[in-house]
Amino acid sequence: MGTHRSDRGPLPAVSRRAALGGAVGVGVAALASSSAAAARPPGGAAVDSSRPKPVAEQVRTLLAGLTLEQRVGQLFVNYVYGESAASTNTAYVTANQKMYGVDTAAQAVAKYHLGGVIYFSWTGSLVDPEQIATLSNGLQRAALDDSGVPLVISTDEEGGLVTRVPAPFVPSPGNMALGATRDPIDAGTAASVVAEQLAAIGINLDDAPVVDVNTNPANSADGTRSFGDDPEAVASYAAAAVGGYHTSDIGDSVKHFPGLGSTTVNTDNGIAVSDQSRATFLRTDVPPFRAAIAAGCDTVMAAHIVAPSLDPSGRPASLSRPIVTNLLRRQLRYNGVVITDALNAAALDAYGATERVLLALEAGVDQALMPTDMDGAFRAVLDAVGSGRLTERRIDESVSRILALKVRRGMTDHPLVDATQAAARVGTGAQSSAMKAITARTITLVKNAGVLPLTAQSGQKVLVTGWGSGSTKTLSDAVAAYGVTTQQFYAGTTPSARVIELVVEAARASDATIVLTNNAWGNSAQQNLVNSLVATGKPIIPVAVGTPYDIAYYDDAMVFIGASSYSTLSLHAIADVVFGTQPVGKLPVDVPTSDGSSVLYPRGTGVSY
Repeated sequence: MGTHRSDRGPLPAVSRRAALGGAVGVGVAALASSSAAAARPPGGAAVDSSRPKPVAEQVRTLLAGLTLEQRVGQLFVNYVYGESAASTNTAYVTANQKMYGVDTAAQAVAKYHLGGVIYFSWTGSLVDPEQIATLSNGLQRAALDDSGVPLVISTDEEGGLVTRVPAPFVPSPGNMALGATRDPIDAGTAASVVAEQLAAIGINLDDAPVVDVNTNPANSADGTRSFGDDPEAVASYAAAAVGGYHTSDIGDSVKHFPGLGSTTVNTDNGIAVSDQSRATFLRTDVPPFRAAIAAGCDTVMAAHIVAPSLDPSGRPASLSRPIVTNLLRRQLRYNGVVITDALNAAALDAYGATERVLLALEAGVDQALMPTDMDGAFRAVLDAVGSGRLTERRIDESVSRILALKVRRGMTDHPLVDATQAAARVGTGAQSSAMKAITARTITLVKNAGVLPLTAQSGQKVLVTGWGSGSTKTLSDAVAAYGVTTQQFYAGTTPSARVIELVVEAARASDATIVLTNNAWGNSAQQNLVNSLVATGKPIIPVAVGTPYDIAYYDDAMVFIGASSYSTLSLHAIADVVFGTQPVGKLPVDVPTSDGSSVLYPRGTGVSY
């Protein structure tokens, strides 16, 4: 939940993949010309593309046209309710009234002069391509009518575990799955496919990629959201992903600085403390951020992690001047936009709803994401300027960075998209093919004692069970496509003893069983299910759709597949590997023994047929 853009363009390594230039080569300019307004800057004058003004000059012009209230509004990114900018749906009107004191999403944008809006399905924002594009255009018009400055419109489209935009959007399989390809080019291509689709629906910044290094197997914040546990590898994927987003001029948000990979607690739910030394942070967690900055990242998201070695005061990183200003800005020389992680996180419960916004700005942050009291936060910043706690110069520093991002990413030149073409530009055959090819390279066969591949035979019975009602159904259908008879038995997230008995009974009546697990390393019920199935002596195929650490908890499993994703494409790729497609994935992390005393399967492990 990115002077900063490099003029070098996408990384050479990313551009080598033909899919970037061919299969997914539609640029944002071709998607964003629905009307004359889309090709005009906020002032209304036609764009002279032959003589573009320097970014700094455009920023100064935009800044000079904003009142103090409009400049303060640029510091906030929040969600608004409604499937359209002027929705009269009673539930959305009620929600907007409660949060903003207005009826519609467009009115909320105008009232607080918002710098950005973030989309979620539960706010009504994400239904289908044409609806999303129409909503985006409506919100952009509200912003342009108010201040002449377009919005940053974002969503957390990370892929894998965190996928926001619904089908027909083609999501990435997720970072840890991409890490298993051992090829940063795949991360760049996946980001470019995502970016092309986001550009078509008016989302101009993806709140991704996660570049945390997952050094703690018990990490509940990252896990499959991370590319892996090797800083150098994660750094290469981070840079490639940034370059991939930029192929369609989509902004990025690398997160979560200074790194959540060593923690256990998710900051959404509580206080996460890392006792790592400063030297360890600089050696392990910082390199991916350094690489993303060098690649021209657009924003850096500050985490709510407490890191005493970086700030002895115990303040979360998002509110810490030693971390944001001293480390990120001065030591890493980053002068792009810094945004907080969501300010409604439980990790910030010790700080008042408005005080956390002021502390973030004092720390050097530019934008506050999802403050819980929008009116209070907005007024608090204005009052802080009036009292001298914050200066107008300090406000202008952040607003200038935000405006520079909007100019560099083409948001000021092309704020609107062609909503009538959105459906045709999302989930295309080329996009699906590109992501399918990437996903096929993510499946890792960690262990195989002669169980796989299965030979498809008429009348053969294959049981598909374990975690995920939708996942077991999708995988069962994919397996059935090979001409065998399948039975789906969803066992639940924490299967009871009775459910395990029934699954074992079904497995005894089957020729082979595929059992899905999701982070069974922390779930004894899932471990019991797999071990009870293995004890039958039948061919049992455990597949981890979460992190691959599960294998350490299966006593005598003869085979193990790591997928690190339960996307539809991943589940089909699993079925393909089970029936003979050559697995090429490699573990992106070291898998320790269950007691953590040693490494059971080292990073890079992966067998083939």
